[in-house]
Amino acid sequence: MRLAAVLRGVWRWLRPRRTQKVTRAGRTYLVLTIGIGLGALNTGNNLLYLVLGVQLATIVASGVLSEASLRGLRVRRLGAEAPHAGEPFVYRLAISRQRGTSFGLTFSETHPQLEGSAALAILRPGVEVVVRCHLLAPRRGPYALRGVRVTTTFPLGLFSKGRILEVPGELLVFPRRVPAPSGDALSDGGRGQRAARRFRREGDGDTAGLRPLRPGEDARRVHWLKSAERGQLLRVERDAEETRSVVLYLDTAARGALLERACEETAARVRALLAGGAEVGLEAAPERLPPDHGARHERLLLGALARAGLDEAAPR
Repeated sequence: MRLAAVLRGVWRWLRPRRTQKVTRAGRTYLVLTIGIGLGALNTGNNLLYLVLGVQLATIVASGVLSEASLRGLRVRRLGAEAPHAGEPFVYRLAISRQRGTSFGLTFSETHPQLEGSAALAILRPGVEVVVRCHLLAPRRGPYALRGVRVTTTFPLGLFSKGRILEVPGELLVFPRRVPAPSGDALSDGGRGQRAARRFRREGDGDTAGLRPLRPGEDARRVHWLKSAERGQLLRVERDAEETRSVVLYLDTAARGALLERACEETAARVRALLAGGAEVGLEAAPERLPPDHGARHERLLLGALARAGLDEAAPR
Protein backbone atom coordinates (compact mmCIF):
# COMPACT_ATOMS: atom_id res chain seq x y z
CA MET A 1 0.00 0.00 0.00
CA ARG A 2 2.83 2.38 0.85
CA LEU A 3 4.57 1.62 -2.44
CA ALA A 4 1.33 2.28 -4.35
CA ALA A 5 0.93 5.64 -2.62
CA VAL A 6 4.51 6.56 -3.47
CA LEU A 7 3.97 5.60 -7.11
CA ARG A 8 0.79 7.67 -7.28
CA GLY A 9 2.66 10.64 -5.83
CA VAL A 10 5.46 10.25 -8.37
CA TRP A 11 2.94 10.02 -11.19
CA ARG A 12 1.15 13.18 -10.01
CA TRP A 13 4.48 14.98 -9.85
CA LEU A 14 5.49 13.87 -13.33
CA ARG A 15 2.09 14.40 -14.92
CA PRO A 16 0.22 17.03 -12.89
CA ARG A 17 -3.28 17.81 -14.07
CA ARG A 18 -3.49 20.92 -16.23
CA THR A 19 -6.18 22.81 -18.05
CA GLN A 20 -5.34 24.66 -21.23
CA LYS A 21 -7.48 27.01 -23.29
CA VAL A 22 -6.70 28.91 -26.44
CA THR A 23 -7.12 32.68 -26.09
CA ARG A 24 -8.50 34.96 -28.80
CA ALA A 25 -4.99 35.95 -29.80
CA GLY A 26 -4.01 32.28 -29.79
CA ARG A 27 -6.80 31.36 -32.20
CA THR A 28 -5.67 34.05 -34.61
CA TYR A 29 -2.08 32.83 -34.31
CA LEU A 30 -3.09 29.21 -34.98
CA VAL A 31 -5.09 30.20 -38.06
CA LEU A 32 -2.08 32.10 -39.43
CA THR A 33 0.20 29.13 -38.65
CA ILE A 34 -2.08 26.72 -40.51
CA GLY A 35 -2.33 29.13 -43.45
CA ILE A 36 1.43 29.50 -43.70
CA GLY A 37 1.83 25.73 -43.42
CA LEU A 38 -0.58 25.13 -46.29
CA GLY A 39 1.18 27.79 -48.34
CA ALA A 40 4.56 26.18 -47.69
CA LEU A 41 3.29 22.76 -48.78
CA ASN A 42 1.71 24.08 -51.96
CA THR A 43 4.58 26.32 -53.07
CA GLY A 44 7.64 24.62 -51.59
CA ASN A 45 8.98 28.05 -50.65
CA ASN A 46 11.86 27.70 -48.19
CA LEU A 47 11.10 31.07 -46.59
CA LEU A 48 7.57 29.91 -45.72
CA TYR A 49 9.00 26.73 -44.20
CA LEU A 50 11.34 28.87 -42.10
CA VAL A 51 8.45 31.06 -40.88
CA LEU A 52 6.38 27.96 -40.13
CA GLY A 53 9.22 26.49 -38.09
CA VAL A 54 9.55 29.67 -36.07
CA GLN A 55 5.81 29.72 -35.38
CA LEU A 56 5.74 26.08 -34.26
CA ALA A 57 8.78 26.66 -32.05
CA THR A 58 7.00 29.63 -30.48
CA ILE A 59 4.03 27.42 -29.57
CA VAL A 60 6.35 24.85 -27.97
CA ALA A 61 8.28 27.54 -26.08
CA SER A 62 5.03 29.08 -24.84
CA GLY A 63 3.97 25.73 -23.37
CA VAL A 64 7.32 25.15 -21.69
CA LEU A 65 7.52 28.62 -20.13
CA SER A 66 3.94 28.58 -18.87
CA GLU A 67 4.53 25.18 -17.29
CA ALA A 68 7.62 26.53 -15.55
CA SER A 69 5.55 29.38 -14.10
CA LEU A 70 2.99 26.97 -12.62
CA ARG A 71 5.38 24.46 -11.06
CA GLY A 72 6.57 24.67 -7.46
CA LEU A 73 3.89 27.10 -6.25
CA ARG A 74 2.85 27.10 -2.60
CA VAL A 75 -0.38 28.69 -1.40
CA ARG A 76 -1.32 29.47 2.20
CA ARG A 77 -4.76 30.73 3.20
CA LEU A 78 -4.91 33.90 5.32
CA GLY A 79 -8.69 34.34 5.20
CA ALA A 80 -11.08 37.29 5.15
CA GLU A 81 -11.88 39.86 7.84
CA ALA A 82 -15.69 40.12 7.80
CA PRO A 83 -17.28 38.70 4.63
CA HIS A 84 -21.00 39.35 4.15
CA ALA A 85 -23.30 37.67 1.65
CA GLY A 86 -24.03 39.70 -1.46
CA GLU A 87 -21.08 42.09 -0.92
CA PRO A 88 -17.58 41.96 -2.43
CA PHE A 89 -14.95 41.16 0.18
CA VAL A 90 -11.19 40.62 0.27
CA TYR A 91 -9.80 37.11 0.80
CA ARG A 92 -6.04 36.99 1.22
CA LEU A 93 -3.67 34.28 -0.02
CA ALA A 94 0.07 33.98 0.65
CA ILE A 95 1.96 32.78 -2.44
CA SER A 96 5.56 31.56 -2.59
CA ARG A 97 7.96 29.26 -4.42
CA GLN A 98 11.46 28.05 -3.64
CA ARG A 99 13.09 28.09 -7.07
CA GLY A 100 12.42 29.85 -10.34
CA THR A 101 10.29 32.89 -11.15
CA SER A 102 6.62 32.94 -12.08
CA PHE A 103 4.94 35.53 -14.29
CA GLY A 104 1.36 36.59 -14.99
CA LEU A 105 -0.48 34.47 -12.41
CA THR A 106 -4.21 34.62 -11.69
CA PHE A 107 -5.75 33.01 -8.58
CA SER A 108 -9.37 31.99 -8.00
CA GLU A 109 -11.34 29.59 -5.80
CA THR A 110 -12.56 26.26 -7.16
CA HIS A 111 -15.83 26.56 -5.22
CA PRO A 112 -18.52 27.10 -7.89
CA GLN A 113 -20.44 29.69 -5.82
CA LEU A 114 -17.50 32.00 -5.14
CA GLU A 115 -16.84 34.57 -7.84
CA GLY A 116 -13.74 36.70 -8.21
CA SER A 117 -9.97 36.42 -8.60
CA ALA A 118 -6.62 38.05 -7.91
CA ALA A 119 -3.65 38.74 -10.19
CA LEU A 120 0.09 38.62 -9.53
CA ALA A 121 2.47 40.02 -12.13
CA ILE A 122 5.70 38.42 -10.88
CA LEU A 123 6.69 36.00 -8.11
CA ARG A 124 10.37 35.74 -7.28
CA PRO A 125 11.90 32.71 -5.52
CA GLY A 126 12.13 32.70 -1.73
CA VAL A 127 9.67 35.59 -1.31
CA GLU A 128 6.14 35.16 0.09
CA VAL A 129 3.68 37.57 -1.53
CA VAL A 130 0.18 38.27 -0.20
CA VAL A 131 -2.48 38.66 -2.90
CA ARG A 132 -5.97 40.03 -2.33
CA CYS A 133 -8.77 38.10 -4.01
CA HIS A 134 -11.94 40.15 -4.42
CA LEU A 135 -14.66 37.52 -3.96
CA LEU A 136 -18.46 37.54 -3.89
CA ALA A 137 -20.55 34.97 -2.00
CA PRO A 138 -24.27 34.69 -2.82
CA ARG A 139 -25.39 33.27 0.54
CA ARG A 140 -24.46 33.15 4.20
CA GLY A 141 -22.97 30.14 5.94
CA PRO A 142 -19.81 28.03 5.86
CA TYR A 143 -18.13 27.36 2.53
CA ALA A 144 -15.86 24.31 2.47
CA LEU A 145 -12.87 25.29 0.34
CA ARG A 146 -10.88 22.57 -1.33
CA GLY A 147 -8.48 24.17 -3.78
CA VAL A 148 -7.14 27.28 -5.49
CA ARG A 149 -7.07 27.51 -9.26
CA VAL A 150 -3.92 29.11 -10.71
CA THR A 151 -3.78 30.19 -14.36
CA THR A 152 -1.27 32.02 -16.52
CA THR A 153 -1.11 33.33 -20.08
CA PHE A 154 2.66 33.84 -19.93
CA PRO A 155 4.64 34.44 -22.11
CA LEU A 156 2.72 35.59 -25.21
CA GLY A 157 -0.94 35.34 -24.21
CA LEU A 158 -1.65 32.63 -26.81
CA PHE A 159 -2.79 29.99 -24.31
CA SER A 160 -4.28 30.08 -20.82
CA LYS A 161 -2.81 27.22 -18.82
CA GLY A 162 -4.00 26.39 -15.31
CA ARG A 163 -3.68 23.95 -12.45
CA ILE A 164 -5.49 23.36 -9.15
CA LEU A 165 -3.56 23.45 -5.88
CA GLU A 166 -5.24 21.50 -3.09
CA VAL A 167 -5.47 23.91 -0.15
CA PRO A 168 -8.35 22.90 2.16
CA GLY A 169 -10.03 25.49 4.34
CA GLU A 170 -13.32 27.03 5.39
CA LEU A 171 -14.85 30.43 4.68
CA LEU A 172 -17.63 31.62 6.99
CA VAL A 173 -19.84 34.23 5.35
CA PHE A 174 -22.00 36.44 7.60
CA PRO A 175 -25.66 37.19 6.82
CA ARG A 176 -26.51 39.80 4.21
CA ARG A 177 -26.51 43.35 5.54
CA VAL A 178 -29.97 44.94 5.74
CA PRO A 179 -31.21 48.10 7.52
CA ALA A 180 -31.99 47.61 11.20
CA PRO A 181 -35.73 47.23 11.94
CA SER A 182 -37.36 50.49 12.99
CA GLY A 183 -38.28 50.94 16.63
CA ASP A 184 -36.95 49.07 19.63
CA ALA A 185 -34.72 46.13 18.79
CA LEU A 186 -36.63 44.05 21.34
CA SER A 187 -40.02 44.60 19.76
CA ASP A 188 -39.65 41.34 17.85
CA GLY A 189 -37.26 38.51 18.60
CA GLY A 190 -35.54 39.89 21.68
CA ARG A 191 -35.87 39.42 25.40
CA GLY A 192 -34.08 39.85 28.68
CA GLN A 193 -33.50 43.59 28.56
CA ARG A 194 -32.04 45.06 31.72
CA ALA A 195 -30.07 48.16 32.70
CA ALA A 196 -26.72 47.56 34.37
CA ARG A 197 -24.21 49.94 35.94
CA ARG A 198 -20.83 48.38 35.33
CA PHE A 199 -17.54 49.23 37.04
CA ARG A 200 -14.47 49.29 34.83
CA ARG A 201 -11.15 51.12 34.69
CA GLU A 202 -11.78 52.82 31.35
CA GLY A 203 -15.20 54.20 32.36
CA ASP A 204 -15.96 57.90 31.89
CA GLY A 205 -18.74 58.31 34.46
CA ASP A 206 -18.62 59.52 38.06
CA THR A 207 -15.56 59.00 40.24
CA ALA A 208 -15.80 55.66 42.03
CA GLY A 209 -12.60 55.79 44.09
CA LEU A 210 -8.83 55.93 44.17
CA ARG A 211 -6.24 53.17 44.22
CA PRO A 212 -2.44 52.93 43.79
CA LEU A 213 -1.20 53.10 40.22
CA ARG A 214 0.06 49.73 39.00
CA PRO A 215 3.15 49.34 36.78
CA GLY A 216 2.33 49.78 33.10
CA GLU A 217 -0.97 51.64 33.60
CA ASP A 218 -1.83 54.91 31.89
CA ALA A 219 -0.50 57.90 33.87
CA ARG A 220 -3.24 60.13 32.50
CA ARG A 221 -5.62 58.63 35.10
CA VAL A 222 -3.43 59.78 38.02
CA HIS A 223 -5.03 62.17 40.52
CA TRP A 224 -2.03 64.41 41.10
CA LEU A 225 -3.42 66.42 44.06
CA LYS A 226 -4.33 63.34 46.12
CA SER A 227 -1.07 61.65 45.07
CA ALA A 228 0.89 64.60 46.47
CA GLU A 229 -1.03 64.41 49.79
CA ARG A 230 -0.54 60.63 50.15
CA GLY A 231 3.01 60.49 48.87
CA GLN A 232 2.24 57.86 46.20
CA LEU A 233 0.67 57.79 42.74
CA LEU A 234 -3.10 57.25 42.97
CA ARG A 235 -5.24 56.29 40.01
CA VAL A 236 -8.81 57.50 39.55
CA GLU A 237 -11.40 54.78 38.92
CA ARG A 238 -14.69 55.76 37.33
CA ASP A 239 -18.02 54.09 36.71
CA ALA A 240 -19.05 53.30 33.17
CA GLU A 241 -22.27 54.64 31.73
CA GLU A 242 -25.47 52.68 32.21
CA THR A 243 -25.77 49.96 29.57
CA ARG A 244 -28.50 47.64 28.41
CA SER A 245 -28.09 43.89 28.41
CA VAL A 246 -30.12 42.21 25.66
CA VAL A 247 -30.57 38.60 24.62
CA LEU A 248 -31.86 38.06 21.07
CA TYR A 249 -33.71 34.89 20.14
CA LEU A 250 -33.66 33.26 16.68
CA ASP A 251 -36.14 30.54 15.74
CA THR A 252 -33.99 28.05 13.84
CA ALA A 253 -37.03 25.85 13.15
CA ALA A 254 -37.94 28.15 10.26
CA ARG A 255 -36.65 27.27 6.82
CA GLY A 256 -36.00 28.87 3.48
CA ALA A 257 -36.63 32.57 2.95
CA LEU A 258 -38.15 33.00 6.41
CA LEU A 259 -34.98 31.79 8.13
CA GLU A 260 -32.75 33.92 5.89
CA ARG A 261 -34.81 37.02 6.59
CA ALA A 262 -34.78 36.32 10.32
CA CYS A 263 -30.99 35.92 10.32
CA GLU A 264 -30.50 39.15 8.38
CA GLU A 265 -32.79 41.16 10.68
CA THR A 266 -31.23 39.66 13.82
CA ALA A 267 -27.75 40.53 12.53
CA ALA A 268 -28.93 44.09 11.89
CA ARG A 269 -30.25 44.27 15.48
CA VAL A 270 -26.93 42.98 16.79
CA ARG A 271 -24.99 45.72 14.99
CA ALA A 272 -27.43 48.44 16.06
CA LEU A 273 -27.47 47.41 19.73
CA LEU A 274 -23.70 47.06 19.96
CA ALA A 275 -23.21 50.42 18.28
CA GLY A 276 -25.54 51.90 20.89
CA GLY A 277 -23.42 50.56 23.74
CA ALA A 278 -25.61 47.60 24.74
CA GLU A 279 -24.41 44.15 25.73
CA VAL A 280 -25.93 41.60 23.36
CA GLY A 281 -26.44 37.87 23.73
CA LEU A 282 -27.95 35.32 21.36
CA GLU A 283 -29.99 32.13 21.56
CA ALA A 284 -30.06 30.25 18.26
CA ALA A 285 -30.21 26.53 18.97
CA PRO A 286 -27.82 24.93 19.59
CA GLU A 287 -25.75 28.13 20.01
CA ARG A 288 -26.15 30.16 23.19
CA LEU A 289 -23.95 33.21 23.70
CA PRO A 290 -24.15 35.30 26.90
CA PRO A 291 -24.44 39.09 26.66
CA ASP A 292 -21.18 40.91 26.03
CA HIS A 293 -19.78 43.75 23.94
CA GLY A 294 -16.83 44.52 21.67
CA ALA A 295 -15.67 43.67 18.14
CA ARG A 296 -14.68 40.10 19.02
CA HIS A 297 -18.10 39.38 20.51
CA GLU A 298 -19.78 40.88 17.44
CA ARG A 299 -17.89 38.40 15.24
CA LEU A 300 -19.02 35.53 17.47
CA LEU A 301 -22.64 36.64 17.20
CA LEU A 302 -22.50 37.08 13.42
CA GLY A 303 -20.71 33.72 13.08
CA ALA A 304 -23.47 31.98 15.04
CA LEU A 305 -26.09 33.62 12.82
CA ALA A 306 -24.13 32.56 9.73
CA ARG A 307 -24.32 28.90 10.79
CA ALA A 308 -27.89 28.99 12.15
CA GLY A 309 -30.08 26.30 10.60
CA LEU A 310 -27.39 25.17 8.15
CA ASP A 311 -25.41 21.96 7.87
CA GLU A 312 -21.67 22.04 7.25
CA ALA A 313 -20.97 22.40 3.54
CA ALA A 314 -19.35 19.47 1.80
CA PRO A 315 -15.88 20.04 0.28
CA ARG A 316 -15.90 21.14 -3.35
